[in-house]
Amino acid sequence: MIRRFISHYKPHRRLFILDMLAAFVIAICNLFYPVITRDMINDYIPNKQLNLLITFAIVLLCIYVLKMLLSYFVQYYGHLVGVYMQADMRRQMFRHLQKLPFSYYDEHETGNIMSRMIHDLMDISELAHHGPEDIFISTVMIIGSFLYLCTINWQLTCIIFIFIPFLVFYAMKTRKRMSDAFMQSRIETGEVNASLETSIAGIRVAKAFTNAAYEEKKFQKGNNAFVKARSAAYKAMGYYFSGTGFIIDLLNVVVLIAGGIYTYYGIINYGDFVAYLLFINLFIDPIKKLINFTEQLQSGMTGFQRFCEMIDEPIEKEPENKKEIKELKGDILFDNVSFQYKEERKILQNINLHVKQGAKVALVGPSGGGKTTLCHLIPHFYSVTDGQIKIDGHDIGTLSLTSLRKNIGIVQQDVFLFTGSIKENIAYGNLDASDEEIMEAAKKANIHEDIIRMKDGYDTQIGERGIKLSGGQKQRLSIARVFLKNPSILILDEATSALDNATEIYIQEALDELCKGRTTIIVAHRLSTIRNADEIIVIMDGCICEQGTHETLLTKDGIYKNLYESQFKKAVG
Repeated sequence: MIRRFISHYKPHRRLFILDMLAAFVIAICNLFYPVITRDMINDYIPNKQLNLLITFAIVLLCIYVLKMLLSYFVQYYGHLVGVYMQADMRRQMFRHLQKLPFSYYDEHETGNIMSRMIHDLMDISELAHHGPEDIFISTVMIIGSFLYLCTINWQLTCIIFIFIPFLVFYAMKTRKRMSDAFMQSRIETGEVNASLETSIAGIRVAKAFTNAAYEEKKFQKGNNAFVKARSAAYKAMGYYFSGTGFIIDLLNVVVLIAGGIYTYYGIINYGDFVAYLLFINLFIDPIKKLINFTEQLQSGMTGFQRFCEMIDEPIEKEPENKKEIKELKGDILFDNVSFQYKEERKILQNINLHVKQGAKVALVGPSGGGKTTLCHLIPHFYSVTDGQIKIDGHDIGTLSLTSLRKNIGIVQQDVFLFTGSIKENIAYGNLDASDEEIMEAAKKANIHEDIIRMKDGYDTQIGERGIKLSGGQKQRLSIARVFLKNPSILILDEATSALDNATEIYIQEALDELCKGRTTIIVAHRLSTIRNADEIIVIMDGCICEQGTHETLLTKDGIYKNLYESQFKKAVG
């Protein structure tokens, strides 16, 4: 894990090396003060060498000026190293998220993912800067202090350093508990963020149902779990810092008593004793820094561990010898296809279906029967468990995902629009499209007239997920987006079921225009909208139960006829 963390310094090694050199010089500068103090007490003051005293005072002042400049460099450019690394990791994480399969997002909440990308990487950034710097400066200070103290009196130095193993032993013993506590704290933070993201996104629903108290109760449950986890982390920190602090304080007592005894018996002089006290502080300060750094280390490394967990998630697998197909015509064949999510029961079982190029096929049946899942298999959002899906004779498992999906357009019931302008959302279908092409797509989708009546026209900002637009306008924007993409295969997944009848009729015109010349698969709830389909497939419990034209299926006393008559009676009633 440490080696993997260090590898992220590589792109910024030049700036990192300069930062470490500056930190090294700062550590050396800190060692000068007790050395000069010892010489003043033992030599310059007793021998009244005023010129040397003033000279070394000026030298010390120059050293501190240099230290000030280097400290600025370390604080500014050292932090930039951490920021650059954080940006690299965030970019790497975002790119990886784009490559993860649908199944990953089925199991992970948006708020949890955002917590990893924002909060965890922020702590990693701090660790990336302060970690090497604190370790480096502290190591130089400890070694430098130890060597110089040995020149004063090695026996006294060994007496003091005998406490170090006890300090290390205690730190190692309590570190594991603190590491586990911080990891649990990270997990609970992610859960709180996930709950918060869901609650804020659904604030209008909560208000409509007057369920603010329920939402607060639900949030407080996660918040209490966070407090409990954070409390455990701080309790572990309390054991760690109080114990190590006591050992350091004990070390101060030993230095004072042992040094005083050595001075009393004339083994060392007063100047040596003063220098010893000063050097011990220089020795203790980096130990304190290392102890305080442990909290940052635990926080940063648990964040990095969570970063690695996400980066190590397997991405969508491209075929080994993938085929790049520029254009598919749209002849689709399901050959004995079965599918299931992991260890769950089979969602689809032995599906055999041929959708001819340019045909319009409707999928109907009870909710949960597998209609949407079947549609998700065509663009290879999920891999089939058994069987094959072929388009124009090509097994989709052999096609590159990009070339396959470029030929497929999807209009869903739950339209997702990005925060931005109307123009940007339509252009999502073809990022290279001209303004004229975007406008033409909008006209075909029957949304152009609505857009030009808006104050800012195509530059109108639609708000989060298109909140400033009506349901019908959002749906037509998604249709315009597919018009611009111009795919050969079209999937309409209950694209009008959430709309009122008047709006549905208006949008149905746009959909009929969109379907022209394309292989179209429609998942329909309202059977009145698919009577003119070339073929209607009835799916129940993952199996094809009936198939045929609207008229053919009505002549049978089967599932479709019962569904149709049931809806017709409701409509009449």
